[in-house]
Amino acid sequence: MPFAITQTCCTDASCVSVCPVNCIHPAPGEPDFGTTDMLYVDPRTCIDCGACADACPVDAVFPVERLSASLAGYAQLNADFYANRPVSAAIEGESPMFHDWQQPAFTRTLPADMAPLDVAVVGTGPAGMYAAQDLLLHTSSRVTLLDRLDTPGGLVRFGVAPDHPSTKRIGESFARFHRHPRVRMRLGTEVGRDITADELARRHDAVVWAVGAPAPKDLDLPGAELPGSIAADTVVGWYNGHPEVPADAVDTSVSRVVVVGTGNVAIDVARVLTAPPADLAGTPVAPHALAALRAGAIREVVLLARGGPDAIAATAPELRELLGRSGVDVLVDEHDPRIAESLDGPAAGDAHGLLRGAAREKIDWSVPAERPRVVFRFHSAPERFEGAVRVQGVQTVDGTAIPAGLVVRAVGHRGRPVPGLPFDDDRGVVPNDSGRVEGRPGHYVVGWIKRGPSGGIGTNRGCAAETVGALLDDAVAGRLPDRASRPSPVHSMLQRLGRG
Repeated sequence: MPFAITQTCCTDASCVSVCPVNCIHPAPGEPDFGTTDMLYVDPRTCIDCGACADACPVDAVFPVERLSASLAGYAQLNADFYANRPVSAAIEGESPMFHDWQQPAFTRTLPADMAPLDVAVVGTGPAGMYAAQDLLLHTSSRVTLLDRLDTPGGLVRFGVAPDHPSTKRIGESFARFHRHPRVRMRLGTEVGRDITADELARRHDAVVWAVGAPAPKDLDLPGAELPGSIAADTVVGWYNGHPEVPADAVDTSVSRVVVVGTGNVAIDVARVLTAPPADLAGTPVAPHALAALRAGAIREVVLLARGGPDAIAATAPELRELLGRSGVDVLVDEHDPRIAESLDGPAAGDAHGLLRGAAREKIDWSVPAERPRVVFRFHSAPERFEGAVRVQGVQTVDGTAIPAGLVVRAVGHRGRPVPGLPFDDDRGVVPNDSGRVEGRPGHYVVGWIKRGPSGGIGTNRGCAAETVGALLDDAVAGRLPDRASRPSPVHSMLQRLGRG
């Protein structure tokens, strides 16, 4: 029986590199790599060797016969990806299991006598760790990992929903590099507070900035700053035990929550807030969040979308998981005739097609939900948040008032300026060329601070490869600033600060 890739796929293509028969696509270098929600196993050519399952960093690959009931649909989903695609035949008359021979490609050429580099990587989330991994596995570089928090991991630790423990497992893969003999860990160290960008640069050959996009996008609406209106990052940090989010940051005593947005973060928030607490027990959910959900009264989460079902921002795997839960209803509010026209028309994407399976109903917002439910309300952008001293609901542009005791703003992220580096305020990124920071030789960026808040965990692998490649090209060409007269490495200074 073949294997199948499932919902938690991180798309970093670790499985592609170990597959002996080229049956996992899209692969790096193919036109649609990086554009699909996940990777797929071709059941026609899979030889059931299990190499992909062993290599998967997030436990997303299983034999078809071992798929659980909630994941059973992924066998067909993998097969459907190849329904109209040719078998990956090599030369006519040969086995279709093998791919064409290609010319070898050597994307990097390093001198044999190249001296080891000292590189600082600021940020220990996926982008920073993929960059560190590349440097440690393919060069003799020494890497100093810095993070402003006392716990490493970034979005893997504090951004992935607790009911996705398999996705969090990629953190274990990264953590092995924390103990690498050429790595120094400097936690609780914030650039701008404990050390400057210039000081880092003086003590290293290069600095790689992997600081993400930590700021939530603003909603410039009346009432958006009322108590009870919070950013989705606050909710995510609350249920993940982020040290900077108070234990009482989310009021679970309310019965209805409105979430503005329909992206993956919005879906995560809706799923966790409506999950039976027993389903969260045993996951890495923060104890204070689990206790609050057990004692709370949340029965309904309403997801507001400016556009129609064809423009839903969530990926198909996230939506499939939400629709496949038992004990929680998922409804589409049919308040607008355009919604039925969209759902019954041609599917604009996998997620749009999945929504056809959701129940439809015209919701009376004056009536409390009888069962736990998640409601999608399309063509319904918020116009203002109601309330005098605290949020009491949302008024939409179509004139509908939706009472709610909590409003969560899940409309995206943006980067923050990095002290000492240029910043593009319109895009929320550090201006760069293939990761090279404009006007600052020796400084590089990777991840969301480089390209903006797009792509999942695996996207950072290729992003890091590009940045590290640029760094090494500069090192070989002699474009890195000279360190000959620089003082001792940064760790000695941090030790003087009591952070060593």
